[in-house]
Amino acid sequence: MDNFIAWIGKVTGVIWGLPMILLLLGGGVFLTIRLGFFQFRYFPHIMKQTFGKILSKPDSSEGSLTPFQAATSALASTVGAANIIGVPVAIAFGGPGSIFWMWVVSLIGMAAKYSEVVLGVKYREKNKEGEWVGGPMYYIDKGLGWKPLAMFFAFALMIEIVASTMVQSNSLATTIQGAFNVHPAVTGFLVMVLIGVIVYGGITRIGKVTERLIPFMVGVYLIGSLIVIFSNASMIPSVFMMIIEYAFTPISAAGGFAGAGVAAAIRWGLARGIYSNESGMGTAPIAHATAKIDHPAKQGFWGIFEVVVDTLIICTMTAIVVLGSGTWTEVEAGQASTMVTDAWGQVFGDSLAGIFMSLSLFMFVLSTVVVIIYYGEKQAEYLFGTKFSKVMRLVYVAAIFVGAIGGLKLIWQFLDLLLAFVIVPNVLALLLLNKEVRVITQDYFQRFYKKKDKESENPKKMAQ
Repeated sequence: MDNFIAWIGKVTGVIWGLPMILLLLGGGVFLTIRLGFFQFRYFPHIMKQTFGKILSKPDSSEGSLTPFQAATSALASTVGAANIIGVPVAIAFGGPGSIFWMWVVSLIGMAAKYSEVVLGVKYREKNKEGEWVGGPMYYIDKGLGWKPLAMFFAFALMIEIVASTMVQSNSLATTIQGAFNVHPAVTGFLVMVLIGVIVYGGITRIGKVTERLIPFMVGVYLIGSLIVIFSNASMIPSVFMMIIEYAFTPISAAGGFAGAGVAAAIRWGLARGIYSNESGMGTAPIAHATAKIDHPAKQGFWGIFEVVVDTLIICTMTAIVVLGSGTWTEVEAGQASTMVTDAWGQVFGDSLAGIFMSLSLFMFVLSTVVVIIYYGEKQAEYLFGTKFSKVMRLVYVAAIFVGAIGGLKLIWQFLDLLLAFVIVPNVLALLLLNKEVRVITQDYFQRFYKKKDKESENPKKMAQ
């Protein structure tokens, strides 16, 4: 068994290296070109339609959630511990220049995120309970006519979420035990009950929770980070100079930092940018398919909104905290996950910083698990119907407690392999259905964008 687990580890290590980066990055580049670099050309308009519409009331279109609720539900599964831990790890192994490449790949990845959300909305349908459901399994099935591949995707994601829920729960329980000396079983039970109450309210309750929780936890983290950044305000110019300079030139060792070449900066930056916002991974469209929206492209803009919030804002803020405080040269690579806590400790004190990070992790894990359980349910529903999806809901909720106490660790070993089985079919579908995404995008900009331009140019005429 040990040899088998070691073999699985080697296989997943290879898959999640260059092959997966090339697949996701290459897919993003292809879609960016096919869509005419629209995420750059119309970026101000896209931000106006998302950030500018957060407080607006939804239209009367059919759907279960408002566009913002759908976006925050999708964000809940991407904004997490990786934003606090993953960025310092990228800096530790790739140097400050890795952040530049993180920005580049995130901008490119917007096309993939947009495309999967658009297709998720286009091919959504109502289930027996009258709720809108969608995602890669539907556009692979209905768009490509490849039902066996759609079933493969759904089954792989359904099982992957069992492992993912356990890992998330164990991470939280371990952190809480270290910070507050609370037994993992207690943490697991309390979190299981709390999440159970939320998920049994369905997507409507999940949307109501995430639209409040996500802005709150992101806001608190950003405010705290800004305080740390401004306490090191004199370092901000040099931070951005380092990011740009070492994206193209090697950096030598300094303190606990072992040094890094340009290749390492590119590799770690690309990996962080690709994995942080889940562009092309196929999970976001499951949440976005529930939105009350009258055009798929409009909801696709909220997918771009996610990339901006998750990577360009939160991950960048984390990077500035780590680089500006100097903790990236004080902490060895093996302890990179503590860099943010150490940086906060310089301003707020080690005790308060540790408590805050534990509470942040709690909120991040809570929001993530709530949403991925919904994702898993929808896979079970697609495969076996709504009754079986309720059974899987019980399985997922129970997995929270099992994972917290460290049970069934063998399943954890398959997490990355199962995730690869999810990503490959989704990216393949995005590439093959690119023409449909392009037509929908052109339709939006011809019907809505140009119309608004004419209205703004001739306000008096339109008023008459």
